[in-house]
Amino acid sequence: MSIYVHPIASDRDQISQYVQFPIDLYRDNACYVPPLVSDQIATLTPEDNPASEFCESQSFMAFDNGEPVGTITAIINKAYNDKTGLRQVRFGFMDFIDNDEVVDGLIDAVAAWGRERGMTEMVGPLGFTDLDPEGMLIDGYDEMGTMATIYNYPYYVRHMERLGFEKEADWVEFRIKVPDSIPEKHLRVGEIIQRKYGLKIKKYTSRSKIAREYGRAIFELVNEAYADLFGFVPLTDRMIDHYIGVYLGVLRLEDVTLITDSDDRLIALGIAMPSLSQALRKSRGRLLPFGWYHLLRAIKGHTDVVDLLLIAVKPEYQSKGVNALIFNDLIARFQANGYKYAESNVELESNENVQKQWEYFDYRQHRRRRAWKKAL
Repeated sequence: MSIYVHPIASDRDQISQYVQFPIDLYRDNACYVPPLVSDQIATLTPEDNPASEFCESQSFMAFDNGEPVGTITAIINKAYNDKTGLRQVRFGFMDFIDNDEVVDGLIDAVAAWGRERGMTEMVGPLGFTDLDPEGMLIDGYDEMGTMATIYNYPYYVRHMERLGFEKEADWVEFRIKVPDSIPEKHLRVGEIIQRKYGLKIKKYTSRSKIAREYGRAIFELVNEAYADLFGFVPLTDRMIDHYIGVYLGVLRLEDVTLITDSDDRLIALGIAMPSLSQALRKSRGRLLPFGWYHLLRAIKGHTDVVDLLLIAVKPEYQSKGVNALIFNDLIARFQANGYKYAESNVELESNENVQKQWEYFDYRQHRRRRAWKKAL
């Protein structure tokens, strides 16, 4: 093979080719869920990605005789490195054919780029922020993914091990059966907590009203609740403004539950969304010409799976049963909408408090993914 690894410019045509590569690579795989192409292009375009305030990045693409055979993006999250004192270069958005030369070329490109900037270790797959898909799939290859997670072939793991990468962190995912009725103990805990702390459940039917009253508070709560999680850095004001538009513009508001204290201060939230996995597969990640139809049907609830996108609780209310109050409200909405299963999306394997919330339900762990690390 004649492999050439090419740095990708901030050019829409080149980035489009980059984003298209994994969609073609997994064309015949029934478990792969493509990203929404327009969103992925924006994420990989520095001018359009608000995380560029504190991230430096460079994407690379591998070619064999002019044909694309692999992709990878090098990212230096300066805010995370400053927070931790580390000198890490991240690698993400990585896909490749099963070939040693291709993988070596992609990893070497990131390593060299990182060394030039004083980095001493590389870790990934990670995105620009914790809200990007992260973690290489190491178990659950026969399970369809979600729009918020990475899918990859089993051979990826062999290449990481071959190159001397070691485990940095693992995430687990769960598929939870939506119960026919709210578990009695769960219901009782929620009622006790609500009375004890004077909590209120807030629901909205107006996007402009929820954005105006709690838009910023939602993401400020995420900053507070996720502060100590692996790889997390606080969302900036520009990013919060961006995500208010991205999330609140497409969510079904009945699947958004806000919990406030007696003074109407936001102390917890649960945000879910009908699964877009099948719709993204049918549309191959594109809105045109007919992808919008499949995505719109899914958003309107023509699916029996719901994705749990965000669960966040103010630190002083964690481990006090507030999650029960969130799910008591959401379960009733899930039942009304005909959802049969909920996808947890990624949870750090070490986060036992989060995983305990599933003990009242019929659930199974069905995927595991890993961040790998190697010294440069």
